[in-house]
Amino acid sequence: MREARSLPWASVMSESSYEFLSAQDSSFLAFETPNTHMHVSAIAVFEAPPLTCPSGGLDIERLCSHVDARLRTLPRYRQRLEFTPIQRRPIWVDDDRFNLRYHVRHTSLPRPGDETRLKELAGRILSQQLDRHRPLWELWFVEGLEGGRSAMIVKAHHCMVDGISGVGLLTALLSTAPASAPEPNSPWVPRPVPSRFELLVDEAIRSASAPFLALRSLREAAGRPRQTSAEFSRTASAVWQALRAGFRVVPSTPLNQPIGPRRSIEWCALDLGAVRELKKHLDGTVNDVVLTVVAGAVRRLLVGRRFHLKGFDYRAVVPVNMRTGPGDAGAANRVSAWFVSLPVGEHDALRRFRHVSKQTDQLKDSSTAHGTDLMIRFADWTGSRTLVDAGTRLTSWLHPYHLIVTNVPGPQFPLYLLEARLHAVYPQPPLFEYQGVAVAVMSYLGKVGFGLIGDPDLVPDLAALAQAIEESFEELRAAALTLRT
Repeated sequence: MREARSLPWASVMSESSYEFLSAQDSSFLAFETPNTHMHVSAIAVFEAPPLTCPSGGLDIERLCSHVDARLRTLPRYRQRLEFTPIQRRPIWVDDDRFNLRYHVRHTSLPRPGDETRLKELAGRILSQQLDRHRPLWELWFVEGLEGGRSAMIVKAHHCMVDGISGVGLLTALLSTAPASAPEPNSPWVPRPVPSRFELLVDEAIRSASAPFLALRSLREAAGRPRQTSAEFSRTASAVWQALRAGFRVVPSTPLNQPIGPRRSIEWCALDLGAVRELKKHLDGTVNDVVLTVVAGAVRRLLVGRRFHLKGFDYRAVVPVNMRTGPGDAGAANRVSAWFVSLPVGEHDALRRFRHVSKQTDQLKDSSTAHGTDLMIRFADWTGSRTLVDAGTRLTSWLHPYHLIVTNVPGPQFPLYLLEARLHAVYPQPPLFEYQGVAVAVMSYLGKVGFGLIGDPDLVPDLAALAQAIEESFEELRAAALTLRT
């Protein structure tokens, strides 16, 4: 991302400021349709009762003050989208009409609210798209859970945050120690929004400068021909591996049909210690166990629908973190992907695990993820929205995978929202076209939380998938025990 004030001509013209979205961030705007909502979410449940006020309800004033104070670490959450006049590239500008009360919502479940009611509420909230004329996030505080507990539903557009770095607002609001009062806050002053004329001039100068930047790169390459040749060879190999892995059509399943706008939510949790013990015993990774468990669960769901699984190539896309250091902090998304064939046709749990583990070992040694990252970075370098839109349309047309499975390691120590201790957190990814269900996984405080999101018309039995995850894990554990005898 670049800020207009950092450009030499911008400082002369105006004090306004803006930043470009990266190519990958922009792609999530392009993917969005009335039926594919591109927000990333999380449902956090807190223990009772420190967030309440004397009347017994949530102290929403104190919570709003806490959110307002923490937003100083997240300037993006006070910005909205604009677009350049010619290429229509999306940019971030400060929202001079920012209203915290629009984004922070307060609601209640009929007491005593159980997890079923909370899931229904979360499904309704996640069925609604975010308003693109405002900063792209919402934060819902929910009271009325049984046992005096409360919940927080975080909803932020994928162009602002990825599943690897986590939902930024959730991370910013939580602390490692309880605090009775919000931090001191200082007034926020928005920077002026650039005029259409300023954007037009900047865009024209960038377009005129592009050939000279390309020529300079060619001259630098000419000065180191051997190194450049080796780099080109490695790059070409990585890009070819990524193209071969990602650009293929997969056969449809009952879970992979056109989706609608409604969403249903489920979750379940496994014991992290048991997962770690199992991966150690099977000589794999936690991710291998997670993917194997998901494969077994999807197998149960498809068998229940009498879908023929023998020899079926069921592909999962697994996001891979490509951040290398603080220099990557500017972009909300810096992820690539692995494509893993989940062995849903295999009835033996141990063979499913070995199949998954072998693939992930091969992917670690390949350049597939690097190749995808290079293509994304090339789109950033060219600054072309055409490349982003073309790549998005091609991916939507191909449907190169059946399921998204994200797996994010979380903290294994308690976190707090003011004085309230976080009990559990369940992430929720978006659904893309022809994707009736998606899985997000996050560990926290000794538990592995599985967040499931689905289209209720395609997957009315999403609760069965949650149960199938638990059953699949126990099946794998039981199979592993046979290796000890």
